[in-house]
Amino acid sequence: MHAIRITEPGGPEVLAWSEVPDPILQEGEVLVDVAATAVNRADVSQRQGAYPPPPGASEYPGLECSGSIVELGPGVEGWSVGDQVCALLSGGGYAERVAVPAGQLLPIPEGVGLVEAAALPEVACTVWSNLVMVGGLKAGETVLVHGGGSGIGTFAIQFARALGARVAVTAGSREKLERCRELGAEITIDYRTEDFTERVRAEGGADLVLDIMGGSYLDGNLRSLATNGRLVIIGLMGGRRSEIDLGRMLAKRLSVQATTLRSRPAPEKAMIVSGVLEQVWPLVEDGSIRPVVDRTLPLRDAAEAHRVMESSAHTGKILLSR
Repeated sequence: MHAIRITEPGGPEVLAWSEVPDPILQEGEVLVDVAATAVNRADVSQRQGAYPPPPGASEYPGLECSGSIVELGPGVEGWSVGDQVCALLSGGGYAERVAVPAGQLLPIPEGVGLVEAAALPEVACTVWSNLVMVGGLKAGETVLVHGGGSGIGTFAIQFARALGARVAVTAGSREKLERCRELGAEITIDYRTEDFTERVRAEGGADLVLDIMGGSYLDGNLRSLATNGRLVIIGLMGGRRSEIDLGRMLAKRLSVQATTLRSRPAPEKAMIVSGVLEQVWPLVEDGSIRPVVDRTLPLRDAAEAHRVMESSAHTGKILLSR
């Protein structure tokens, strides 16, 4: 088979279409013939040498895919050869075939195309696990989502609205902010020209902040939170270190949690996938949530897709199709 290899740490040019060995199925895995995958910020970090795959994961980038099951490994039940699926991966999506633990498979939601479905697993699992499982978002609360025009952001807006929450977002262009409003964001903040902290505080504060920036936004996020607010950090685009005002946290009874999805063990991922199937898939199938796809490029053009990702010129997901 063929896959996109990272030949050495570096820019998009180090991504090479190469002939590689087929995956070998382990107990409880299935082999998926990949129809499409999606580009995530984690793929860019891996390409740059800053985010190696967890032990035992495929060395090829790609944290989600859609396709068809072509082989069942030992001990797999409930799935059949020929089933069309999408999947949460620890790596390996930028390939013609990938081995997937059966617990990380999801059926294609009704009304979503096979290629389009590749836009869903990573964002659905990230958003559900952090807004609901970790953040405890409830109807009537206000959630601040940084990077509202991203794949995670566009999904989080729709999901939070479906839960009955009020959504505030930050983004860096008029076009992205307008798209966020179309998806259901009530408070839209251009981070280039406006202090998000002051704006959110003027709106009554946030009960929950979903943050991709890390260090550079820590103080502003804490000041944005209402009493009993929760900050969930899922990315470090703004650095990994910052000072924290514990007095503010004590006075307002705030909490800070930081999570990753990729490095979670398979049983935890299976639990998250199960929660997504139960609580998120019905919202996709009834149209409350739709995949937001900026563009679809051939898998061989992964380098171009990474250039688009790094330019932040996209809104929603960038897909790579076979």
